[in-house]
Amino acid sequence: MTASNFNLQPDVLENEITKLIPLKEEHFEALFKAASDPLIWEQNPVNNRYQRDVFKTFFEIIITKGSFLILDKQTNEVMGTTSFYDYNPEKSSVAIGYTFITRKYWGGPYNKANKKLMIDYAFQYIDSILFHIGAENFRSQKAVLKLGAEKINDLTFNINGAGVPYFEYELKK
Repeated sequence: MTASNFNLQPDVLENEITKLIPLKEEHFEALFKAASDPLIWEQNPVNNRYQRDVFKTFFEIIITKGSFLILDKQTNEVMGTTSFYDYNPEKSSVAIGYTFITRKYWGGPYNKANKKLMIDYAFQYIDSILFHIGAENFRSQKAVLKLGAEKINDLTFNINGAGVPYFEYELKK
């Protein structure tokens, strides 16, 4: 399989724990309900994303990416969202991000199960996966290190007109 066959939003990715389905406009209310806990966002550079208008802006961005609604495979409860983005066929790379999961699913096998689905799928087509994580988002930094990714860059992203420090991590096939 080649990079040119890589689909940023395959129909369904699932394992025994979790199911990723393509994100659609009609998922907004259920996803906002999941996202409306301020503690989910406390280490995120946009830490008021639990507010409806701020979350709507986030949703409008992710709906244009290869985004998924994350469901608990056993209960079909909305767990959060995650996305493929910044696909680069020349570099054989894609980024995974715009991810959050509800606190109910923190600390268990869920984040790793979600990322494993995406990583295993992507590595059928590409050689490198990137993660962009806010410099203050220690939870997410720890999570990608657990996946085997290595920090490769310090970046600055423009968020709402301000330069925000981010780290770039890479996981190689």
